[in-house]
This record gives sequence, C-alpha cells and structure tokens, in this order.
Amino acid sequence: MSVPTDLRYSTDHEWLRTDGDIATVGITDFAARALGDIVFVQPPVVGATVSAGEACGEIESTKSVSDLYSPVAGEVVAVNDDVTADPALLNSDPFGAGWLFKVRVSDLPPLLDADAYRDLISGENG
Repeated sequence: MSVPTDLRYSTDHEWLRTDGDIATVGITDFAARALGDIVFVQPPVVGATVSAGEACGEIESTKSVSDLYSPVAGEVVAVNDDVTADPALLNSDPFGAGWLFKVRVSDLPPLLDADAYRDLISGENG
C-alpha cells in the first residue's frame, strides 16, 4: 500500500500536499481500497469555506456512501473536475490524478507524517 513521504495525513484518511498557502487534498490509497469501486464523488464547491475535521462532501462506492472530510480549514479554490467525471481515478491514482480539491489554508492543524500514518493503518488492518 502506497504512503508517499512528501504528504501529510489525517486520521480520516485524507492526504494533504501544501504549496505556500494552497493545499491539495485527496483520499489515501488505504481509503480508496477500503471503499472499493468508487462510482460517485461530490467534492465541496469552489468558494466554499471548509473546516478541519468536518465533512465537506461525499464519496460513493459500490459498497457504501462515505463523508469526505477536510484536513484543514480555509476556502476551496479549485475542484478536480476530472474526478467528478471519472470517480474511478480515486482507485487508480489516489495521490496523483485523483486529487479532490484545493484550499487556501486559514488553519493547518497537526497532521500525521508518513510513518505515523503507516502505524495508524497497520492498526486498522490488524
């Protein structure tokens, strides 16, 4: 299972890549595998304000519907239209083409590094 070392992770299985005050958010490989075949994504809309740890969208798979959480607080500045058109990108490339939205960060809470996230998911697997 892939856990890139250049990202930060939430305990809700979202990843975060920061570039200045803009953060790109997606779900982890672990989350995508747990969900199964993803068939629908409803990200937050551009201009929406999101809060760290709060639901801001939905991801639907053939197994279930799950909330999408934002790992940071801020204003949504972009949404990945490719993922809404082809939700399977979350399964095939969760850390690349499967990114979900970008946020202008107003609050960045502590997040897990790759080692801490690996420890978290190893506990959830076993």
